[in-house]
Amino acid sequence: MGVVGNARQFLSGTKKDSASKPPYLLPLRSSTTLIVLTVNLAIFTDIFYYALVIPVIPFSLTVQVGIPEDQVQHWTSILLACYSVALFIGSPIAGLYADHTSSRRWPLLIGLVALAASTLLLCFGNSIGLLVLGRILQGFSASVVWSVGCALLVDTMDSAVGVAMGYVMTSMSVGLLIAPVIGGAVYGAVGYYPVYYIAFGIVAVDVLLRLFMIEKKVARQWIREEEPSPSETEKPSRDVEKAVSTIGSRTEDAPQDAVAASVVAGSAQTRQPKTGPEPEKAADIPQQDSRDPSPVPQSPAKPRPLVVLLKSPRLLAALYGVVVQAGIMMGFDAVLALFVQRTFHWNSTAAGILFLAIFLPGFVSPLVGWLSDKYGAKWPSFAGFCFTVPLLVCLRFVTESTIGHKVLLGFLLGLLGTALAFSNTPLMAEISYVIEEKAAENPGVFGEKGVYGLGYGLFTMAFALGGTIGPLWAGYVVASAGWGTMTWSFAVWAASGAVVIVVWLGGQVKKPEKPPVGPRESG
Repeated sequence: MGVVGNARQFLSGTKKDSASKPPYLLPLRSSTTLIVLTVNLAIFTDIFYYALVIPVIPFSLTVQVGIPEDQVQHWTSILLACYSVALFIGSPIAGLYADHTSSRRWPLLIGLVALAASTLLLCFGNSIGLLVLGRILQGFSASVVWSVGCALLVDTMDSAVGVAMGYVMTSMSVGLLIAPVIGGAVYGAVGYYPVYYIAFGIVAVDVLLRLFMIEKKVARQWIREEEPSPSETEKPSRDVEKAVSTIGSRTEDAPQDAVAASVVAGSAQTRQPKTGPEPEKAADIPQQDSRDPSPVPQSPAKPRPLVVLLKSPRLLAALYGVVVQAGIMMGFDAVLALFVQRTFHWNSTAAGILFLAIFLPGFVSPLVGWLSDKYGAKWPSFAGFCFTVPLLVCLRFVTESTIGHKVLLGFLLGLLGTALAFSNTPLMAEISYVIEEKAAENPGVFGEKGVYGLGYGLFTMAFALGGTIGPLWAGYVVASAGWGTMTWSFAVWAASGAVVIVVWLGGQVKKPEKPPVGPRESG
């Protein structure tokens, strides 16, 4: 029991009794740097594995399963759809589970088990049913990583949520950049199975980091053990704590302590005064005696957190923007390689290098996140969608196999990648801004643990929906009406995203400031 207990405490970081010793290397294991690194590696692993196996799926269908050549495209599309469907369905479930469990690390570990099982099935599966199951598990793993990982980052980062989401987008860009190149090169050089050996190696590193990490809220039980607070068991969740500061910045006349007290009291019963009426005045109060005390008014039933979030036009605008941005980005994944092959007569290697132009600008995402934290999500995202529109329209002018048209395509794709980074990163941060706003308006509405998992589950659902619509839209339009029609139709879609963002998305985020002392105050 001693060995098992010690191992369990090392893995979970939770205190079993007052005599328990803190886990080894607790400050390092619960540091912000390690948590951010772990979450970003988890997201990189998911995206890397997703993009790594795409170049070899057609070969696994023919060599491993024996699918006829004329059915490879059909089954490839089905396998891609299985991933998107699992991601769409699993994201809110993973988010809800993360919000109701004591630790966000355990859902991440469950997702890692699903990813390992998916890797085994896709590597050694010799039937179409096993490959379909492998892609479903891969989609489920992605839903856990994105929903729970983003929520864990928000729990960890105090005020730099936008910067944290920028790192997430950078991790995604790195995975999308290097995975197809590595997958294609390894398959061409040493064959099918070594491609998956790379995936196993990255998953192993991911396992070690997720087991080593300890969440900050778990580490606090060791840090605070010497001076327990009388109300520590009723400490509000992080979104409620942020609500206190938000209300405090908006209500300048009320002291911060009073506002905090009202927030914490929002989830408790109304306290009655202990002192009764004065003796000489007690008789003047009609029908109020000790036998029939005044009934405490029943508080109305709390609305469900999901209903509260979905009633927010600000959140719905952010989710629509995510659908549009993901649809445009994934749409080019489906048609760009085939377009340059037919127009420029490029091989798959040259087409893969061209994707660098779209994904390299993703490295500006931390800067975009910083702008979102400083000025709010609306204007950076709106600027990204506005710049996306003319770039998509201009892509229709790439029609010939000349040096000028090739340079023009690369230049426009590079600018498009930058615009898409500006579009998406602020929307990721906006999810947490909306939750904080709702917690400020309705103290206690999200309960003790908050709803960041659910919020980012909805974000991942929107991303999956865009990733399903975009390739279908792009492929159908290119096949029926051509490249030029596809690009301007995407431009119209991006314009609709800009309109929704500017009308409904939140404005500037202001940190709480002490009001200036003096008679000049604007209401």
